[in-house]
Amino acid sequence: METPLASGDVLVVTHKIVSKAEGRIVDLKTVEPSRAARALALETGKSPAFCEVVIGESRQIVRKRRGLIIAEHRLGMIMANAGIDRSNVDGGSNVDSGANVNSGSNVGDERRADGERVLLLPEDPDRSAAELALALSARFGMTLAVIVCDSVGRAWRRGVAGLALGAANIPAVQNLRGRLDLDGRPLQVTEVGLADEIASAAELLMGEADEGRPAVLVSGLHWQGEPRPASDLIRSSAEDLFR
Repeated sequence: METPLASGDVLVVTHKIVSKAEGRIVDLKTVEPSRAARALALETGKSPAFCEVVIGESRQIVRKRRGLIIAEHRLGMIMANAGIDRSNVDGGSNVDSGANVNSGSNVGDERRADGERVLLLPEDPDRSAAELALALSARFGMTLAVIVCDSVGRAWRRGVAGLALGAANIPAVQNLRGRLDLDGRPLQVTEVGLADEIASAAELLMGEADEGRPAVLVSGLHWQGEPRPASDLIRSSAEDLFR
């Protein structure tokens, strides 16, 4: 039975199918590690080629220890391995970029990773979401929203949850400041990460292993506010009290 579409529906797609479509695959055999990558490999136990790709996708390495690299991605997200993934990539072992940032679980030993292929995040996830939303909206004759998502670990919390990397035709952040609470007091600081909440709900259906469900259609949502990209969800370093 086909699911009918309605204007305002949100298609949540995993970044993996977007990255594959955009050719964001790197064969580690082709990577020449720098001195910095070799030093990072010695500290973390990961392969020098893998570390070189991580460095190339990062603004900075935020934390590191044996078996774990937490990096600020060049787009501003704080992620394990700068979001670089091996799970469900042809020729790659099952190592997930969404490893828990506290425990380092699911990180694995990548010392023998040279020769495998790894998947990078989309070059510009907001642009990817916008292009897909434009194409789908034109095809079906209605306004559809798109979220490009990934599953990541979170500071202070165990386990992975959905994260919106890109968003289109939806306010990724909703500013509720000024709205009244139940007692009639105006909200002072409340903002809602709407795209992250939708991404996390969709991840429950997508799964984390061999489910093979790369997209989820979310219907029946209502929101207020102009569309805002997922990049608006990223807190600036000046506001970041956790680093």
